[in-house]
Amino acid sequence: MPYRNMTLAELAKHIGMDARELKRLADKGVLPGRLIGGEWRFNRFQMLDWLQREMHNLDEKHIRNLDRAMSTSDEETIISDLLATEAVDMSLPAKSRPSVLRELVNLAERTGLLYDRLELLEALEDRESLAPTALPGGLAFPHPRRPLPYATAESMICLARVPHGVPFGGPDRRLTDLFVMVCCHDERQHLLTLARLALVFNNTPLAEELRAVENDEQAVECMIAAERKVLEQRR
Repeated sequence: MPYRNMTLAELAKHIGMDARELKRLADKGVLPGRLIGGEWRFNRFQMLDWLQREMHNLDEKHIRNLDRAMSTSDEETIISDLLATEAVDMSLPAKSRPSVLRELVNLAERTGLLYDRLELLEALEDRESLAPTALPGGLAFPHPRRPLPYATAESMICLARVPHGVPFGGPDRRLTDLFVMVCCHDERQHLLTLARLALVFNNTPLAEELRAVENDEQAVECMIAAERKVLEQRR
């Protein structure tokens, strides 16, 4: 089963975190799990939910470890592989959270890879109702709660800038103007994409560069260059 329970050791290996630290989080009730026969067990789907919600609260070391654990090699690119120029709009015509989600789905449709528009939109809305995907600094990474292998022909990300920003539930109460929508086909790629996005926005001037670009092609170039810098830092 895709979302079977994992032991503490299996979870630690899966997400690249120290088993002792995970146990402390579980003992404190921070990490969702169940004690069975005195041993912690963790449901994969619950852990996927937890990691998505808490990604912005993880420290730099944990995000890097998650990125490395989900990567097939130190050279694996993800942003440059999933982002097409057709999926970019640096003047997105949206004025509210619902309209942002609709316009992001329109971007996905523009690539010709979207099979099920309604499924993707409903999945994005469901995730936002669980907890906003907005982060401090005017960023948001809208995404479904779980991979959607049948909604699109390929995994993808869509990039958008709403020039004046919209209220999107950011913890700093700032208007959100930069959006990266994530739609992947499997859990590994889903978590890797979210971790990689966190790294490129935290460790490069990418956000300010995207606010300054004049066209969609420049935005793609900035995203690819930022990912390249993050990968170079691994060496």
